[in-house]
Amino acid sequence: MGNDQKLRTVYAPFDGSSIGDVPLAGEVEVDAVLQKATQLHADGNGPSLHERINILRRASEIINERRKEIATQAAKEGGKPLVDSLVEIDRAVDGLEVCIETLRAEQGSVVPMRLNQSSQGRIAFTQSFPIGPVVAVSAFNHPFNLVTHQAAPAIAVGNPVIVKPASATPLSAMTFKSIMEEAGLPEGWIEIVNTANSDVATKLVTDSRVRFFSFIGSGGVGWRLRSQLAPGVRCALEHGGVAPVIVASDADVEKAVTALTKGGFYHAGQVCVSVQRIFAHESVYDELVEGITANAKTLTVGDPTSDKTEVGPIISHREADRVGQWVDEAVSGGATLAVGGVRLSDSTYSPTVLLNPPADSKVSRQEIFGPVVAIFKVSSVEQGISLANNIEFAFQSSIFTNDIDQAFFAFKRLNASAVMVNDHTAFRTDWMPFAGLGPSGLGIGGMPHTMHEMQYEKMMVVNTPALATL
Repeated sequence: MGNDQKLRTVYAPFDGSSIGDVPLAGEVEVDAVLQKATQLHADGNGPSLHERINILRRASEIINERRKEIATQAAKEGGKPLVDSLVEIDRAVDGLEVCIETLRAEQGSVVPMRLNQSSQGRIAFTQSFPIGPVVAVSAFNHPFNLVTHQAAPAIAVGNPVIVKPASATPLSAMTFKSIMEEAGLPEGWIEIVNTANSDVATKLVTDSRVRFFSFIGSGGVGWRLRSQLAPGVRCALEHGGVAPVIVASDADVEKAVTALTKGGFYHAGQVCVSVQRIFAHESVYDELVEGITANAKTLTVGDPTSDKTEVGPIISHREADRVGQWVDEAVSGGATLAVGGVRLSDSTYSPTVLLNPPADSKVSRQEIFGPVVAIFKVSSVEQGISLANNIEFAFQSSIFTNDIDQAFFAFKRLNASAVMVNDHTAFRTDWMPFAGLGPSGLGIGGMPHTMHEMQYEKMMVVNTPALATL
């Protein structure tokens, strides 16, 4: 990229301080990286399977060695408190190990033959091959681990990958690239592209040379881009949910309070499966409200790089404005403000608990992506599930109960891709399937699942008389 290329300054969301500059790519630069990725794939001379395993292993070691440094950078640019950013970096290390384990265990399969007369004397098997250039558009809320989730599977299975990070958090993505190359990944197999504008980003995504498109972000943008993909391009979309929780009459309320406080206010609620709607049985409603409200008052809000901070900033002042507007709208419509509802600074908003907001309010129907939970009083688990399902978005959900029949009833009836029992909705491991339903997403995330999607299986059938009598 030329020395006269324009730069974009990256600002910390907490205090607006400048923390770095990144080069901006126009159409010429985008075309160049696409051409390079296409040629690398076509040549078929990338790192071998055992070389890729060694690269991933060395990268995980480097990340682990620089854990605090990488986490501090992620906290500065993304706003997630350091204590949680450290966990994010640990998850990235674990994710690379999952890629290695998957490579060592899954290389193809045997297809049964000799089952009828026409298949006599034959043996068939499949092998996995890289699909081709991957373009990954990432989000701000886990700036290092999301890039790991999108780029590491591509690299693991032998695809060149081009990452367009969120404009607010490009530094972590660039750190990931430098670590992969330090670990031995040849030049060109991972590129970070910070596009100059949305038109350039669209050109990158919709180019016919792209073979797989990975997107984490808003549904409106993701579904629009998907509609413009070239024929034959596979894709995975991860959007948001409005995560519901059912708290049954027999729930361990103390356990629920602790878990839901964390799941609702973790990263200031800026998580696609963050606890947002809690449907509590009337017999435990008051105790639950009292507990979560009391916890919310004690949370330390502030500088994400401090190890004492529990809730950091919202990613931008505009988003903080929107969160406040949604809360005000709910209160004006009849919701009770139990705690919070206060703008603490340009970038921070107080952990907020709303009681029984109107069914048609934004906080009841759309993802707020802020430190706000709404608690609704219900008379039964059935009513809670009915209300939980009364929106179009569906991702992860949960129920707190000690009744196994109620747990399985919720598992069957909740409109969700996952149901957590006695845990918050934001629980995740990096090997489990992770997927939104309907408008909330397309395809399945999680390292092994993404690796599978980024490959195709080719079958070989051998006809040999040596097998004729088996």
